[in-house]
Amino acid sequence: MGLCCSKSVSVVNNETVAADHGPKSPQPAASPLPSANSVSGAGDVTPGRSTPAHSFSTSPFTSPLPHGVAPSPARTPGRKFRWPLPPPSPAKPIMAALLRRQGKTKPKDGPIPEEQTEGGEVERPLDKSFGYSKNIGAKYELGKEVGRGHFGHTCWAKAKKGDLKGQSVAVKIISKAKMTTAISIEDVRREVKMLKALSGHNNMVKFHDVFEDANNVYIVMELCEGGELLDRILSRGGRYTEDDAKAILVQILDVVAFCHLQGVVHRDLKPENFLFVSKGDDSPMKVIDFGLSDFVRPDQRLNDIVGSAYYVAPEVLHRSYSVEADLWSIGVITYILLCGSRPFWARTESGIFRSVLRANPNFDDIPWPSISPEAKDFVKKLLNKDHRKRMTAAQALAHPWLRNENRAIPLDISIFRSVKSYVRATPLKRAALKALSKALTEDELIFLRAQFSLLEPNNGFVSLDNFRAALMKNATDTMKESRVPDILNLMEQLAYKKMDFEEFCAAALSVYQLEVHVDWEKIAATAFEHFQREGNRVISVEELAQELNLGPSAYTVLSDWISKSDGKLSFNGYTKYLHGVTIRSSNSRQPQQV
Repeated sequence: MGLCCSKSVSVVNNETVAADHGPKSPQPAASPLPSANSVSGAGDVTPGRSTPAHSFSTSPFTSPLPHGVAPSPARTPGRKFRWPLPPPSPAKPIMAALLRRQGKTKPKDGPIPEEQTEGGEVERPLDKSFGYSKNIGAKYELGKEVGRGHFGHTCWAKAKKGDLKGQSVAVKIISKAKMTTAISIEDVRREVKMLKALSGHNNMVKFHDVFEDANNVYIVMELCEGGELLDRILSRGGRYTEDDAKAILVQILDVVAFCHLQGVVHRDLKPENFLFVSKGDDSPMKVIDFGLSDFVRPDQRLNDIVGSAYYVAPEVLHRSYSVEADLWSIGVITYILLCGSRPFWARTESGIFRSVLRANPNFDDIPWPSISPEAKDFVKKLLNKDHRKRMTAAQALAHPWLRNENRAIPLDISIFRSVKSYVRATPLKRAALKALSKALTEDELIFLRAQFSLLEPNNGFVSLDNFRAALMKNATDTMKESRVPDILNLMEQLAYKKMDFEEFCAAALSVYQLEVHVDWEKIAATAFEHFQREGNRVISVEELAQELNLGPSAYTVLSDWISKSDGKLSFNGYTKYLHGVTIRSSNSRQPQQV
């Protein structure tokens, strides 16, 4: 089971800041993949490896550098400035929070027996009874240990009776002694619940049963004997061919798209958490370790900082993220598969975080010049620091680099969110999006056609019933827990109308993703021509502010969006209107686009 950092850790300016002591030499932005035992973990239990538990956050301290001096994104600063006291490490408050989550304290901070809470009530002992079966010894014969993590270990076992009689399985043993907080107990319940509901997917490790006794919880799962993806990367000298990398990524993306549709975010995707079923080169791969996973409701942003340092997304460090964080991790895995190096690297954990937040991956050094433009575009669209511009898992499967007419594109939960926003938008916004949809490229249309087809349109039209049927066709118990079906309640306008493919494209497209398209300026110009003919109209600054839900403080900025000649949105105003703006606090001198 993985670990999760406490939410009590503060963040200042959404940046990680630290200074290392002693002279340092410049560090590269990427490093060769090290031996398997040196990769940061998250307290997972994986066969054949003992990994440390890592949980982390950005620094709660302000920058140690003088005003106007920006730290290098590629290396940690050396001893350039004198300090009255050593600057604190950003890892210290994180480890303190981690210990609190585990219920561990220093001896001098230990709780007094029968310590009272603020309300005057005696603190109750934790209930570590899960209600699981207690007869594992009667059904399984436990054997040698095959992996160890922070909360327990994994053993080989053989079934004595039942449908699995004579078959080998893996048993993940989680120590109750280490469940010292209510959070850690709930983490176990949630992991079991997720494994039980999601295990029907081909690339999910299969869940068989769960047991408990006075000392442990035993999760019985499919035994994957082919080893970790990390081991195979290392055995190849750290690099895959493009075709071999595609075979790996298709499996990863398919299972992640399935999890996201259920409202589950994994939060610890890394090569150690993908196992091969057998030793064969063509063996299927399974995702494991849902100890850090969580349910995420529609439009919810998570804020607890969890995962493994090299694979953590920037928005996780900013404490506001959702399922897009998993796609960043897949981008890091793809980068490693194709070149054998990490895209973000430093000698310290705080340096890694700073690199993730500020540095850009290196696509210039060998072997990148020999890698196809499509592959590089694929990686860049996953490693976009703006999560809104990142591809979803289903979109990644439709990317030209991975696209295969014989492989189905899965239903994308982002379609539901986009259509929900569209049907609740103003008439002007819908007209602007319809104009943009007429300028879409064929790549975008391929993905949208696949999604429209999955909704099983009736005579070329879809309604709320189509969206409901498509969602329920893919539903598991976890979908109810994450309240994904609630999104249908916000699409109620579709109950009274039908949507053809042209309007579906307008509703389902992502302006943010189109903005990173190499031909965005051309797309926007074509869209504005359609908007001028079919949707643009005279609009006042006050009305435009109301459209964007902004106050009078935005009038000065918005007035530049309106053409002085005809009182309609100008080309610049149209593109910015599509994008939207946010007026930040008084610390900002002018409105900031988002």
